[in-house]
Amino acid sequence: MWLPGLRLLTVGLILLVTLVASEALAVATVMPKVEADLGDIWLYGWVFSAFFLGNLVGLVVAGQACDRMKPVIPFATGLVLFMVGLVLGGLAGSMELLVAARVLQGIGAGALPAVAYVAIGRQYAPQARPRMFALLSTAWVVPSVIGPGLAAVVGEQFGWRWVFLGLVPIVGVCGIAVLGSVGHIAAPEEPLEEVSSLRDALLTAVGAGLALVGLAESRWYVALPVLAVGLAILVPAFRRLTPPGTLRARRGLAAAVLIRGVLTFSFFQADAYVPLSMTSLKGVSTTFAGIVLTAASLTWTAGSWVQERRVHRDGPRPLVRYGFVVLGVGIAVMAVTLLAGVPPVLGIVAWGVAGFGIGVSYPPISLTTLALAEQGREGSATASMQLSDVLGTALGTGIGGVVIAAGDRHDWALRPTLLVIYGMAFAMSIVGVLLAGRLPHHLEDRGAMAGTTPAV
Repeated sequence: MWLPGLRLLTVGLILLVTLVASEALAVATVMPKVEADLGDIWLYGWVFSAFFLGNLVGLVVAGQACDRMKPVIPFATGLVLFMVGLVLGGLAGSMELLVAARVLQGIGAGALPAVAYVAIGRQYAPQARPRMFALLSTAWVVPSVIGPGLAAVVGEQFGWRWVFLGLVPIVGVCGIAVLGSVGHIAAPEEPLEEVSSLRDALLTAVGAGLALVGLAESRWYVALPVLAVGLAILVPAFRRLTPPGTLRARRGLAAAVLIRGVLTFSFFQADAYVPLSMTSLKGVSTTFAGIVLTAASLTWTAGSWVQERRVHRDGPRPLVRYGFVVLGVGIAVMAVTLLAGVPPVLGIVAWGVAGFGIGVSYPPISLTTLALAEQGREGSATASMQLSDVLGTALGTGIGGVVIAAGDRHDWALRPTLLVIYGMAFAMSIVGVLLAGRLPHHLEDRGAMAGTTPAV
């Protein structure tokens, strides 16, 4: 990773992850203040879902573009869109406008990890990839240590808008630093000749959005048709963008793609509402809620380094299964933290456990996907995985928002409403434990990974 020919690229990818991490942690930390200022709590979940639905479009388009041209082109385009979205978010005068700005942010941000995965697949030796993924997870350390606290201070002293606007120059500087190293990655020798997946990416995002709208609608005679139309659009488009058998969890690549979505659904459905849970139910400050998020980010990094040392020996299947179990424990303890009389400090412990669980299970899924990608087609393979990743996050946070909106509409207390959200996230972690058996036991087991023979 640190050879002269790769040194600048390694540093550039670390900066790339750092700026994405800074945005994610900062926005999550100040969302309770945003809601207090703009109101419309029923749109709370959409602030997250809109970003990830836009992210879904960006990553599919950028991933396929990397199979046609030099990755620096989709990277630069995504960087500009991301910065414009930050500006519009900081200037938003209503929750509706903020949601629209988050869509634009998401489209831009989607190109950045797509380019990173392509760079790792094309430029680094297979033996170096686990360590590179662990190193990228480590890039979350500085943003996770100072990001939530800094965002809380900025939000309290200058207003939440500066959490968006203040990131613009930082993103610009980091983007320029990354641009040079990404520019050295060549286009594939045999560019992809397939038609663009932009249409299917847009249909997936629109279908998921309609499904969430249908779930949130209180009138059943409106909800059912909208939900049906959303699913009718979403499912076929998703199947065209992912490996055959993904929805059936076919062994190998298809299972890895599906499991990544289950993992992000489970973790981020709960994670998006951790700050709201801590500030509204436990009466802690925004800064304390940021510390809870920081704990998960740090243990996520620790879990990534643990898997880096064990994945080639133990294989992805046991690591992913173990990670889901630990994640489920963390979610369950977080739910207990919300009960009256339980000290808020337990939230730090709980979410630290959850972070370790996703840290152990997240990178092995990426390694499985890269190991199966055809030469020069890393962009399309990893885009499928990231599509599932982002769709899982969007649906998880969005369905959590549906529960919040229903609680607000029917005057439910916030505590049982949030407990329902954590219960759904926990249930999805159990699904992940069961699906992990569809992954190969060892990365070297090519037949099992390809799904041609039963996994050992």
